[in-house]
Amino acid sequence: MQRAVKAGILVAALTMAAGPVRATGPEPVPVLATVGMIGDLAATVGGTCAAVEVLIGPGNDPHLYQPRASDISRLQQAQVVLHQGFNLEGRLGAVLARLERDRVVMAVGERAVPVDLLLEADGAIDPHLWMDVTLWARLVPVIAEVLAVERPDCAADIAARTEVFARELVALDGWVRQTIASIPEAQRVLVTAHDAFGYFARAYGVREVAIQGFSTESEASVADIRDVASEVVSSGVPAVFVESTINPRTMQAMLEAVAAQGAQVGLGGALFSDAMGEAGTPEGSYIGMIRSNALTIAGALGGTPAPWPEDLAAWAERYGVAP
Repeated sequence: MQRAVKAGILVAALTMAAGPVRATGPEPVPVLATVGMIGDLAATVGGTCAAVEVLIGPGNDPHLYQPRASDISRLQQAQVVLHQGFNLEGRLGAVLARLERDRVVMAVGERAVPVDLLLEADGAIDPHLWMDVTLWARLVPVIAEVLAVERPDCAADIAARTEVFARELVALDGWVRQTIASIPEAQRVLVTAHDAFGYFARAYGVREVAIQGFSTESEASVADIRDVASEVVSSGVPAVFVESTINPRTMQAMLEAVAAQGAQVGLGGALFSDAMGEAGTPEGSYIGMIRSNALTIAGALGGTPAPWPEDLAAWAERYGVAP
């Protein structure tokens, strides 16, 4: 009830507020992305033509994010608001709908990815499209088009940056495939706290086992934890993974359930699921987020990294990452 009241107050405040400050000429277009994975795409293709901010930062779960009063000014100033859709930012729904009256508000995931490529369970769409690089790459031209319309003088530069980024994402996808393929087939089992890696599993040939579903809004049940523990024991998987945006207590409970069955399994490390790393770090970019996940998974499950692609050499140099 309290959450609904807070959201209602924010919607009312937005209704009374003025529209976005619309810059003209060479000024960068103010863009607000709900999550970092979208924000990174917009910043990469927009370059100096887009001033991109992210609403839900590192370590925060977009499934649970509740809009705050401090978000009002950021929403007011944005000329373009980009969100994922598919109920990823479910608690922002009313706010985003109200913003559509006087600025561009786009669910880029819903716009870019056709229905036949989506994963679904229990009537819900899996919103974690960024886990499959080829799917996430589909958002790039959609975002580029939005920015070019808002800043036509920048269209050529945006197109050039989009072309370069598209090549980088093709190279990233190939590298992830090679890296994950190095894991012994029997050990390609990815055990996580919630079902955020379904697209990764489908794209890169692993089997996903998750304690919770697509959303983290509900707590995992004792039965869910026991079922996954039994799966871990029977599969003999060498490691399981925590996530950067989820309290590790659920995974700890699962490890205790494994121990109760007379077995042991290691923690393979932390994966970035619903948010990227800190800004300015390699993991604070989309490429770095996926790279980190693939390295962590392969390292814990018995694989070895593939050679870093030449098309990603510039990215590695920019972030000081050894190829």
